[in-house]
Amino acid sequence: MSAAIMDGKAVSALVRREVKERAALLASKGVKPGLAVVLVGDDPASQVYVRQKEKACDEVGFASFMRYLPASTDEKELLDLIDGLNSDPAVHGILVQLPLPKHIDKDRVAEAIRPEKDVDGFHPINVGRLTLGIETMEPCTPKGIVYLLEHYGIDIEGKRAVVVGRSNIVGKPVSLLLLSRNATVTVCHSRTKDLPDVTRQADILVAATGKPKTIGSSMVKGGAVVVDVGITRTQSGLIGDVDFDAVKEVASYITPVPGGIGPMTIAMLLLNALKAAEACASSSMRR
Repeated sequence: MSAAIMDGKAVSALVRREVKERAALLASKGVKPGLAVVLVGDDPASQVYVRQKEKACDEVGFASFMRYLPASTDEKELLDLIDGLNSDPAVHGILVQLPLPKHIDKDRVAEAIRPEKDVDGFHPINVGRLTLGIETMEPCTPKGIVYLLEHYGIDIEGKRAVVVGRSNIVGKPVSLLLLSRNATVTVCHSRTKDLPDVTRQADILVAATGKPKTIGSSMVKGGAVVVDVGITRTQSGLIGDVDFDAVKEVASYITPVPGGIGPMTIAMLLLNALKAAEACASSSMRR
């Protein structure tokens, strides 16, 4: 029997509906959630992602503040812009689209955004809080992975989870989120020996390498839950890190590419921005 498909597009639509309702309630109290997205340069994929975020903001009733800067923008100019957005009470969330031009230090940029407005969850304070298990802004893609698993009633506690990929954006934070839900977590990477032996032990397998079809059916235990985070553009369309057609015949649940984790990432971005706006409104009422 083929695996059940975890439909990120459908679940993200439910999240957006909830966000829209909560945003309308907040707006009735005088606070309209505002999200600022900064794009430096003219990378085509980044332009697509930014337009998607702007459209998503419009759909849920957020104010969107889109800032487009040329690739020649120097680091100080970008940091000055972020400083202004930090101080703007209409802006509750700030996202700087990656990748940045090579002459700009992405770590300095992440540190420049106020932690409470860091809807990407990349600020060192938010990363530290996540590591310590303290409530914080959780990175959007890892948060979307766990949200999707829980939506489908997949029990994480006590399960063996294997994450393939150790990036700061997905691999490391999703391992922490799974660990916080009492999974036993193994993180694999390019230096892992006997990778198939490790992945075959997984009850929950998360593939986040960025390399197409890294995970084949022989690497997956029967009945495992498989989450494909990777997305690569090819002449025949978008493909993931998992050989979907082969692995779906082995797994119990699987995410598609496209339509799996991608939509969940944007939904969690909206949820994080809403959380920031609600926190701001709550703080104002206490004054």
